Amino acid sequence: MFDQIKEDTLFIILYSIVTAMAMIAGCYLYFRKGNAFAPDITPPAPLRKWTAAFFAFLALNHMWYMPILFLESEEDIILNDLIGGVLDSMTVIPLLIVVMLSMLQDRVRPLWPIAVAVAPIVLGGVVCAITRNVALFPAMYFYALLLGVGLVVFFIREVRRYGRWLRNNYADLEHKEVWQSFLLMAIIMLTLVVYVFSNDGPVYQYAIEVVGGILICYLLWRVETLSDLSISVVSEEEMEAEDEASDSPQDLPQTIRDDIGPMLKMYCEERQLYLQHDMSISQLAKQIGTNRSYLSRYFAMQGITYNAYINGLRIQHFINLYHDATENHQSVTAQQLAHLSGFRNYNTFSTAFKKITGKTTSEWMRCAKT
Repeated sequence: MFDQIKEDTLFIILYSIVTAMAMIAGCYLYFRKGNAFAPDITPPAPLRKWTAAFFAFLALNHMWYMPILFLESEEDIILNDLIGGVLDSMTVIPLLIVVMLSMLQDRVRPLWPIAVAVAPIVLGGVVCAITRNVALFPAMYFYALLLGVGLVVFFIREVRRYGRWLRNNYADLEHKEVWQSFLLMAIIMLTLVVYVFSNDGPVYQYAIEVVGGILICYLLWRVETLSDLSISVVSEEEMEAEDEASDSPQDLPQTIRDDIGPMLKMYCEERQLYLQHDMSISQLAKQIGTNRSYLSRYFAMQGITYNAYINGLRIQHFINLYHDATENHQSVTAQQLAHLSGFRNYNTFSTAFKKITGKTTSEWMRCAKT
């Protein structure tokens, strides 16, 4: 009996800690203006607000399940659990989906499909709570499984599309890519699902709280380290038009084609605009006197992305700097030259260098010395 009380006490402590974590994280994101984690990064305001709302309802989620810890009647526990499930389906689950959508900054996506998608689960939960009968649970579980599979397929498609958009619009992808985040989120959510569908018990209870704590910490870090790209966000119609333009770059007028090449050489290459960090295709287009759509089509005509074009110039700049340094017998490191060539992150440089030259930096430097 004493061991059971001890276990319950430890669980209540863990439950309270996770509740407090959600409340503090939500208040931090909503009320704090600055970024305590990465002061040089400005996170997307909508993502910050939606995540704060998610944390707030996650804390409330723990509040409305808390009576279960003290109820003795099995019927009362089941009713409280059913009501909690309905509230979760109306708040926590949709908000988590919205948070994930908000990480994709290439376009504004409608939110009403989320309400439509979770409506059957909410209605099923309400019926079960009113009738105090769980006969609908198998159908609800099956629908939830289908919904989960559908969301996975949808997000895989959207993340791939988002990655293509990034490479067409940005040279530096640091603090912009999110596919790693979605992979980790999927693992976390899969862990939750496994425990939700497993038998109730101490392992179930503790695992849910531990995973919840990890989710809070991860989301807080992810929100604060993701760059705001709202300046370059375009509408769905514009994105579709650009996709079509990329598929048929010959639609670009010949006079504009003839102008863009020399302008890129004059402004981007000779003036070394490619050394600027976080320069988007929109900013470059403005510098050379054209628009984003025309420049995007021009790169598609060349069979490259904006990211490949800028990084190609940066790699060539690195090679020139290295040859100058060796000729002058200067002692330099690849990290130093990479930074001078416009790369903020050495891993990004290494990946781009191998993709362009076919060799790692160390392999190329050894060959260059011989």
